Amino acid sequence: MASALPANTLGIAISRQILARSLATFGSRAAGTHVVRVDERIEGGGRIRGEWVRAGDQDSGPASGAGAIFYIHGSGYALCSAKSHRNLVSQLSARTGLPVFSLDYRLAPRHRFPSAADDVERAFDWLVKNHFPADRVVVAGDSAGGHLAFDLSLSRLRAGLALPAAQLLLSPLADVTLELARRREQALPDPMATAATARGLLELYTREVDPLHDRLTHVVAPHETLPPTLIQAGGAEMLAADAHALYDALRATDTWCQLEVWPGQMHVFQAMPRLIPESPIALDRAARFLTEALAEALEHPQAARLRVVSPTDRRSA
Repeated sequence: MASALPANTLGIAISRQILARSLATFGSRAAGTHVVRVDERIEGGGRIRGEWVRAGDQDSGPASGAGAIFYIHGSGYALCSAKSHRNLVSQLSARTGLPVFSLDYRLAPRHRFPSAADDVERAFDWLVKNHFPADRVVVAGDSAGGHLAFDLSLSRLRAGLALPAAQLLLSPLADVTLELARRREQALPDPMATAATARGLLELYTREVDPLHDRLTHVVAPHETLPPTLIQAGGAEMLAADAHALYDALRATDTWCQLEVWPGQMHVFQAMPRLIPESPIALDRAARFLTEALAEALEHPQAARLRVVSPTDRRSA
């Protein structure tokens, strides 16, 4: 999320450019990255926009094999794109050997709730129908994209649909009111943003919607088991509070969940390996989780849903 964002068209355009340049400058594209843009109208209406990303000695686009990553970018529902996150996505592809479909969902303020969530659901359905079964797809997202990834899994569970094999949540947003973040910044200010600024950004998407709407505030019942989940957050960011809240909510169910809060790190630090030495280490851990979860889901579909470990490997802020 941007540290300063005027709530007008020019301010949003400038913030999008700044973030894109920062991610390009401090990110690192994996060697041999191939990209294929996707822009499809689907039956029944709707549009799928995004790109297939593969790194290394792999053909671009989907292919038969172990499976794929479905990636949902973040930045407050109003900023960033599949293109801005291409470096980060390419690193996940290189480390897992999997193709990644990186989604371009509709952005606020032009498109408000629930347009982004609808786009995510539509794209996942398209992916499952045309390329890979749900249990051969792992879902990943950062910031607001983590919120959308969580919403996707929970919505599919409640609809009785097949779940993805796992979910990776990087600095995920959980509380759209930013109250958790506000409380945390009172004790430990975020060096990059304030809760008030972030809330103003999110309201471009959620304005005039009850924040307790079940697609915005996700309350998981004890009997609801979601895919195995890895949460990574930075110890210096205000959304570390959201990461802890999500972890606690999932651990109250039979969902396998692991939380890593990396001391001193900022929001979505994994996207900036040229600036942050811990970034490649965190990406290695994330990639290992995704590949192992996918392998387990393919070999033991039910066991992958039910496994629980204790204690969880947990890095404290």
